[in-house]
Amino acid sequence: MTSNLFRQILQRPTGVLCAALLAVLYLIAIFAAVISPYAPSDQNLAKTYHPPTGLVWHDGRLCVRVYKLVDPTEALYRAEPDRLAPVHFWAKSAPYKLWGFIPMEHRLFGVDSAERIYLLGSDSTGRDVFSRLLYGSQVSLSIGLIGIFITTVIGVTVGGLSGYFGGPLDNVTMRLTELLMAVPDLYLIIALRAALSAYFDSGQIFLLIVGILSFIGWSGTARVIRGLTLSLRNRPFIHAAEALGQTPFVILWKHLFPNLLGYLIVTSTLSIPGYILGEAALSFLGIGIQEPSTSWGLMLSQAQDMKVFMLNFWWLLTPGLAIFVTVILFNALGDVLRDIVDPKLKTQV
Repeated sequence: MTSNLFRQILQRPTGVLCAALLAVLYLIAIFAAVISPYAPSDQNLAKTYHPPTGLVWHDGRLCVRVYKLVDPTEALYRAEPDRLAPVHFWAKSAPYKLWGFIPMEHRLFGVDSAERIYLLGSDSTGRDVFSRLLYGSQVSLSIGLIGIFITTVIGVTVGGLSGYFGGPLDNVTMRLTELLMAVPDLYLIIALRAALSAYFDSGQIFLLIVGILSFIGWSGTARVIRGLTLSLRNRPFIHAAEALGQTPFVILWKHLFPNLLGYLIVTSTLSIPGYILGEAALSFLGIGIQEPSTSWGLMLSQAQDMKVFMLNFWWLLTPGLAIFVTVILFNALGDVLRDIVDPKLKTQV
């Protein structure tokens, strides 16, 4: 079924475009440390709120313009007409570890250490926004995949067992899911995060947010899976499996789960944006990812300074654009998958 689904996606231009762009985004996130010219915490207080550097072609090579700070009160920079810094590819850099364990001393591109390249400008402490955007994608994009995986596993297990066995187990699990669904998501997320320790390190905060979002999201999946399981429970192939002496867990895995896979793929794709937005909301409110780590939501929270809007430092809002594009791509791909799995749901134009 999965291979057939993939072939049908390739036959639809919207599906191909969305899947390709999402694949590019995740590849960039995976290799963010190599692609970004600087580490996300590298500061340069002499170049705060630096505008995006201009790229020019000079003497047969790519160069960036060098800027001079004209007015520190307004962070006003002017390009020096006679100064250019050549861009070096696979440039030497400070040592770092790719994926936390592979020693590296080169990045995809860079300039001489005396100058700086700011493709998307710098923030209030002179950190490169482009580098932070790439590193932030690792958190913002992975949190959706990990969260939906945990949610799907819990939802399928609870909903499948509830629908298959019924009786007291069904009553207990459904009342629990209704209790969770009755509480407003955002308030429950904030309450859970605020009730836990504020002294976690970055990795622990990431796991905490994943756990909270998964704890919130599994109830809806469990209810739908329970309904689908009930509709399949009395089909002849289930009775045949029971007559052959197969255990309930084997029946759930080999017979029920394949029939639910189409729904799970569609709902997972459409649910991932919710996890991305949930992390962004928590970080924006200051109770999510914390420094020295970075995420798109944290970068947006740091752009709340009135100075950003008064002096038009538009490049600090690029994480919002990244979130918008990612959510649109996932929703569009989810719509394509929905039309493939169930053509009756396709909107007629």
